[in-house]
Amino acid sequence: MANLTVPAPRALESYDPRLVRAALAMNESDLPTAEPLLRALLKDNPFDVRAIRLFAELAGRIGRYQDAENLLRRAIELAPHFTAARANLALILYRTHRAGEALEELARVTAEDPDNIGVANLQAAAFGRIGEFDEALALYAHVLKEMPAQPKVWMSYGHMLKTVGRQAEGVAAYRRALELTPTLGEVWWSLANLKTVKFTDEDIAAMETALADPAISAEDRWHLDFALGKALEDRGQAEAAFAHYAAGNALRKNRISYKAEETQAQVDRMIAATTPALLAGAAGKGCPAPDPIFVLGMPRAGSTLVEQILASHSQVEGTSELGDIALLARGIDGYPGALADLAPDALRQLGEEYLSRTRIQRHTARPLFVDKMPNNWMHVPFIRLILPNAKIVDARRDPLACCFSNFKQHFARGQGFTYSLEDVGRYYRDYVRLMAHVDAGMPGAVHRVIHERMIEDTEAEVRALLAFCGLGFEESCLAFHKTERAVRTASSEQVRLPINRDGTQAWKPFEPWLAPLKAALGDVLDAYPAVPPFPANA
Repeated sequence: MANLTVPAPRALESYDPRLVRAALAMNESDLPTAEPLLRALLKDNPFDVRAIRLFAELAGRIGRYQDAENLLRRAIELAPHFTAARANLALILYRTHRAGEALEELARVTAEDPDNIGVANLQAAAFGRIGEFDEALALYAHVLKEMPAQPKVWMSYGHMLKTVGRQAEGVAAYRRALELTPTLGEVWWSLANLKTVKFTDEDIAAMETALADPAISAEDRWHLDFALGKALEDRGQAEAAFAHYAAGNALRKNRISYKAEETQAQVDRMIAATTPALLAGAAGKGCPAPDPIFVLGMPRAGSTLVEQILASHSQVEGTSELGDIALLARGIDGYPGALADLAPDALRQLGEEYLSRTRIQRHTARPLFVDKMPNNWMHVPFIRLILPNAKIVDARRDPLACCFSNFKQHFARGQGFTYSLEDVGRYYRDYVRLMAHVDAGMPGAVHRVIHERMIEDTEAEVRALLAFCGLGFEESCLAFHKTERAVRTASSEQVRLPINRDGTQAWKPFEPWLAPLKAALGDVLDAYPAVPPFPANA
């Protein structure tokens, strides 16, 4: 949240030295030093809104967004004109998939501080999150006209141009950012992440020079490693590419708190809670609306392709990866064990709340829409209980191809399992395990799209997909690459091309280094595309 820091009101100008030391520690990402200082400050004066705000920033950095939101709302309650706290609250709302609420807060922030670049950048991103791309692009263009020497704004502008399919302009924006700051690793990774840009010798030399600079941040360093990995992979230099992928992943993993054991335990709890009787009784409960089509599974498994095919149908609107299901689940005390105790009225209200929350993402009169959040696989039984007539599509890809594709992909946030070959293999196994439980308890409730079959016999797979969704066949779904729409995922440029086999065997040159992944996958790898028998809580 540091990029949203704005000057505090004059009433807040006097500082305790401990606050200054805490702020300096936060700037250096030294959270263990900052935390005790802030706790001591708040013990002495629980009404110190500056300390409350900084403590909220600390909570946000470690992913405790609800704690951060509560703290920021407390700071604003004590000091309604504390603009910096309100800007931080807007960022938390944006990161927790409440872009509409974030825009409401940002409107107040902008009125008080109209020239803050960080605020304008977040406001444009929030417009993009709800599909208001014209507003987002206009805002970026305005900011850059007034202040053209802002590399991170050029980068954000490039992201938005890429999203709406203006790739050449997006690349130009990224290149402009690098002219201003050649060591900005995220921009190099953004170019690599287009999957269509081939780096020149000069590009590789520039990245290697930047990576050799001891003064660059850890964040720049891991982005450069991922970008160099992609550049060298494209040149067939597998060993050197893997070294960079491994370095970037190791550095990134050290900065997150993901634990594979927690995912395994979460799956265990979901399996224990969603008994065959509970799943069989889902029909007739919840909200009866058929609007959503949930496309879920592992990231990098072909879900963007499935969404693009569906969004090419005249009755379906493509939206994005929506976080609303997970937010609703987190609001249920004792989830998932408490699912069996929810009354029919409560289930219906939760389904209706989901539709209400996601309405801001719908910009056409098409009756159906796609929610493409891959991590929703964890909540399939919950989805079935609150929206029994929604369609659920599981996009699945060869375990080695899928998991290695995740390993070499840097995600902005939310996919902490991808930064270790063992973690990603265990995550894939847990995903398959829960979906097997769902298949046993709700036969036919989930339609599975096997990526390799989609490539080999596209028309047959598309027809089966549409039939499952209750849709008639339309030729436009085979010509999905011609559909003009915004695509916000890493596969944005790939789905704007005809279907092809590129990438299906991309893991093979790296096989000498994939033993930890194979071990973690175990019999899931051997059985694919079938599923091995899973013992209880395996």
